[in-house]
Amino acid sequence: MKPALGYRQPHYPKSWQALPNGEVIVKEIEQVLAPWWPKLFGYHLLKIGALSGHIDSSDCTIKHQMNLVERKQTGDIIADLDDLPFLEHSIDVCLLSHALEFSLDPHHVVREANRVLIPNGYLVITGFNPFSLAGLNKFIPYRKHNTPWNERFFSAMRVKDWLHLMGYEILVDEKVIYSSLSGRLSQGKIVQIWQKIASDFLPNLGSIYVLVAKKRVHPLTPIKPKWKISPKFKQVEVPSMNSSHKIN
Repeated sequence: MKPALGYRQPHYPKSWQALPNGEVIVKEIEQVLAPWWPKLFGYHLLKIGALSGHIDSSDCTIKHQMNLVERKQTGDIIADLDDLPFLEHSIDVCLLSHALEFSLDPHHVVREANRVLIPNGYLVITGFNPFSLAGLNKFIPYRKHNTPWNERFFSAMRVKDWLHLMGYEILVDEKVIYSSLSGRLSQGKIVQIWQKIASDFLPNLGSIYVLVAKKRVHPLTPIKPKWKISPKFKQVEVPSMNSSHKIN
């Protein structure tokens, strides 16, 4: 397995329109996350990356929502994705939508999100599935040099391994869009039937994965030792002055 650290700086797209069928992708992601937004509580929701900022989270109970973007992009906060300007344990929900594929060190991006996330907070991650029809485009000569196939894809299984090592509980692992994403997706009846059949019998081959994970932090319970330290010297008993002594 290749290390997650890249050898060149990826080009992060500024909008979903810069990706093939980006508008279809974002609608499918929003459909998966729609029942979860009302279940997420807290004070601060951080959307990391320009693509995350375009995810509709209006139904979320968290009112203070921020979008952090890199330079030369439009957002609430401008900073590096792998160096978040927030205190530890200060964010309730972090959204990383298709940010790992366009990061130089995606593992570090996840660690930074984990650092600012409160205990029992939620981390939402979406990305391209390399084990799908869309992932096969990386092996086609006239497509592998185009966005997004010129970047690295990380499988949901690998991302979940990262999260498990950090103590996360995976609540949602869903795949959507069973297509190569190379051409314009149609909404015909045949396409809908194929999507239904693929989701029922080939659930792991969806081109897009959506993960919702909860940060579990178990408190440390001190355990009292069963053994006791014995004193090095024993107490010497000395008769008191009031004690009676028998003289022979």
